[in-house]
Amino acid sequence: MGKLRVLLVVGSLEMRRRLRAILDSDIEIEVAAEANNAYTARDKIIECNPDVMLLCHDLPRMQGITFLERLMPQRYTITFVIAEEMYEEAAYNAGAKDFAACDKDSALLENVNICQRLKRMAGAGGWLSAQNTNTPSSPVHQGTYNKGTGIIAIGASTGGTEAVASVIRNLKRDIPGIVLVQHMPEGFTNMFAQRLDNEGEVSAKEAKSGDVVKPGQVLLAPGDKQMRIVKVNGMYQVECRYGPRVTGHCPSVDALFESVARVAGNDAIGVLMTGMGSDGAKGLLAMKKAGARTIGQDEKTCIVYGMPKVAYEMGAVDWQVPLDQIPQKIYYLLDKKQ
Repeated sequence: MGKLRVLLVVGSLEMRRRLRAILDSDIEIEVAAEANNAYTARDKIIECNPDVMLLCHDLPRMQGITFLERLMPQRYTITFVIAEEMYEEAAYNAGAKDFAACDKDSALLENVNICQRLKRMAGAGGWLSAQNTNTPSSPVHQGTYNKGTGIIAIGASTGGTEAVASVIRNLKRDIPGIVLVQHMPEGFTNMFAQRLDNEGEVSAKEAKSGDVVKPGQVLLAPGDKQMRIVKVNGMYQVECRYGPRVTGHCPSVDALFESVARVAGNDAIGVLMTGMGSDGAKGLLAMKKAGARTIGQDEKTCIVYGMPKVAYEMGAVDWQVPLDQIPQKIYYLLDKKQ
């Protein structure tokens, strides 16, 4: 079985030596590269494609957690963060998969089971299965999320085409199935689905009744029908039917979100993005009350801060984040669900 390839990113030379000794003591781990700052780390990720990154927050020029926040929307990397205890929440919010509280002078590194935790993280991310099938290691998750979260529901309107596309292109093919309402007329939704299909690893299509919600695919509501989800034989499917407007729209985000709340409950994540009016706010609140985790796009990055604002003000939004942080927040919530 191939070794777990680790990128070690540590500012302190002494700390780096101690961590290197710990990693070298495990025959299943290989230090693929080292970096003492964020800029070198960025280059090493591209050059070496490590399985995991072991990252200390105490870096020169740019702190480790800040680096992680900027990295995740561009290139998801399974990351173990070492920092003082006060930074734990910030590390997880930035996208860390595991965290150890340890300052630069601590003598407790040997007691936090770093090697075992790295291997457990990477195993959940597909490293073990990659070795068993003799395929190259990759930092991208491989099929880990379809059990923890069954469905991701996204709604958007004005300004949403570019915003949604920017999110989709930063998601990987193992992402749970996505159901999407973007306010558009009939005919335009099919063209938008084709565009999304070319944005990255995730496939996309205009939905039709009976389509199964499956990992790595976006089902976009057709421009003249209401799309809702149902559960058939244990699997989520969509129903797309002609019907009256809901919250002034067809398709309606509220119609979709309310069905997700009803059918999927805490097996879902809801994302409400830029748009005029209030469509989706009540539905997102219903999802939250049903146990789903909810994300709203923040005011600064919205073309029109309408729909997510209403949702935020009524208490429907668990996390309000900028557009470029929505993908990493989704992955963070998926990791926490496992």
